[in-house]
Amino acid sequence: MNYILILYYSRHGATAEMARMIARGVEEEGLEARLRTVPAVSAVCEALEDSIPATGAPYATEQDLRDCAGLALGSPTRFGNMAAPMKYFLDGTSALWLKGALVGKPAGVFTSTSSLHGGQETTLTSMMLPLLHHGMLLLGLPYSETDLLHTTGGGTPYGPSHLAGINNDLPLSEAESRLCQALGRRLARTARALAG
Repeated sequence: MNYILILYYSRHGATAEMARMIARGVEEEGLEARLRTVPAVSAVCEALEDSIPATGAPYATEQDLRDCAGLALGSPTRFGNMAAPMKYFLDGTSALWLKGALVGKPAGVFTSTSSLHGGQETTLTSMMLPLLHHGMLLLGLPYSETDLLHTTGGGTPYGPSHLAGINNDLPLSEAESRLCQALGRRLARTARALAG
């Protein structure tokens, strides 16, 4: 069985922590979780980054995406949308789209935002759009995950979310962590079922 790719962009660390919680859920189901990130982009010139980040997960490659059994895609909220670095990476996946390389693979999305009404759900749906174009099978979180009924922070049926606070310094709540792990378990179980 291949790995579940957990691909994210994180500016202040909250989205990266969510990715680690999703990885924990994947690994609870006995599958490998592969954490990958994307480099920042520049609005004024081409950003130059080392090929390996100084800290955190390695940068994602097209091969990481092509060979995964499933995908969790995460980004902080930027004006109700995914962050530009994630959009830039996804815009470069046309070769995979032409080959149908992601068709039929399970996928889920996750986000972190500084305010409760900062566009969590629209950011999640913005990340779903390219995955639908790739033919992926989208998984959300069902209300059988009872944290969705009780959380006072993040958490949506579209995917896990986190309320980071205005200074981006709030840790993941227990409920937010559990919802991230639930998405990881759900992706792993679905990938295994689809593999037969």
